[in-house]
Amino acid sequence: MPATASAPATAQHAVALPKGLRAPAVARRIAERWLKATEPSDHVQDAVLVVSELVTNVVRHTHDSCRLTLTVQDGQLDIAVADQSEDLPDLRQQTTGDEHGGFGMGIVRQLGGQVTVVPAIGGKTVHVLLELDP
Repeated sequence: MPATASAPATAQHAVALPKGLRAPAVARRIAERWLKATEPSDHVQDAVLVVSELVTNVVRHTHDSCRLTLTVQDGQLDIAVADQSEDLPDLRQQTTGDEHGGFGMGIVRQLGGQVTVVPAIGGKTVHVLLELDP
């Protein structure tokens, strides 16, 4: 009997985050707990930092609620944050930041995250793909 390839294991967690300044802290707690339980890795803190940066960007630039979706598959983590703003971030901009911010995408890049933006009518989703395997 021929061996059959099994489908890769996928784990996913999605949550609507509250509108307001508490959203990044809520997102960090949710991401850390879920990732430690689902995919213990040396990269959990990196992932939590990326979650924090993405959700903070929503708070700073849209003033709306957002949805965080974490998907683990084949040693990779897709962090997706969807919001209701159709304004797309400039991912090409290389900024050093200032006292008002501007460090987020630089931090994400330093952590090795692959960033993509998926526009949609009535919003967008920013995805960051991180390797979890050492």
